[in-house]
Amino acid sequence: MNQDPWTLCDILSEPADVRGAPLLYYFEGFMDAGSAGQGVVDFLLDAYEHTPVASFNVDQLIDYRSRRPPLTFEIDRWSDYDAPSLMVYLLRDEHDNPFLLLRGPEPDFAWERFIDAVESLIDHWNIPVSVSFQGIPMGVPHTRPVGLTVHASRPELVFDNRPVFNEVTVPGHMAGLLEYRLGESGRDVVGLSVHVPHYVMQMNYPAATVRLLSAIEDATGLSLPSDAALDEDGKRIHDEIEQQVNESEEVASVVDSLEEQYDSFTEAADADDMLKEGRMPTADELGEAFERFLADRDDKRRDD
Repeated sequence: MNQDPWTLCDILSEPADVRGAPLLYYFEGFMDAGSAGQGVVDFLLDAYEHTPVASFNVDQLIDYRSRRPPLTFEIDRWSDYDAPSLMVYLLRDEHDNPFLLLRGPEPDFAWERFIDAVESLIDHWNIPVSVSFQGIPMGVPHTRPVGLTVHASRPELVFDNRPVFNEVTVPGHMAGLLEYRLGESGRDVVGLSVHVPHYVMQMNYPAATVRLLSAIEDATGLSLPSDAALDEDGKRIHDEIEQQVNESEEVASVVDSLEEQYDSFTEAADADDMLKEGRMPTADELGEAFERFLADRDDKRRDD
């Protein structure tokens, strides 16, 4: 079998400004709470003209029987087929700066060959930085600012970060493995994971999409302001959640508890030099911080 990564990828066109453009990438099929990452893709493709510049051979990458593409039947014939595609598009931001977007279903097969093909494109087009984005469910309330976890191949690429994880193991997925492999090979890559309240993870959560767009600007220097429709959708969803909270004492109690936890963590983080420095605490430091938290709660109960 030919293992040449270029057998997985075809370059469709090469505009002059494709070289040196940052790459954004998003794969459908893994975790994306609140459809935050999909919202970014939809916004970019709706807001900016996009030119296909490369495609991947999905016949070698996709298990059609595990996620069957839709076929449309009309009266007496098959009239349409929505074929899966993994494409790279060239777009230009508000100031005409070029950037690339790789989007499509997460490959089922040949993960390492696919990564080799992406790395070949990165080298061929001299891409300076690659950026992934997604939503992750978190025990946070919708009434507080949308949080973000930034991870990268070099500490210098991490920004605006307040770590909430020390170490966690999750199921393997292409976006994470691609970031890992790019970092191993010395290429610059940034991952953006926006925090979506776990009780709305199945809904579209535009506030998380807006937060990701802002973070992509920070990671790349692009200008990608959200439009009025996206902001209005965010306000509408927020009002719908508020209505549900007001109609259920049980839901209101959950939100109140999350607000208390969020505020306690934020206060502790603001007062803790190790979190201000952006480093994760050791096990002993976590234990001491937890003991202080419990002691503070006991003091508050006695005062009440």
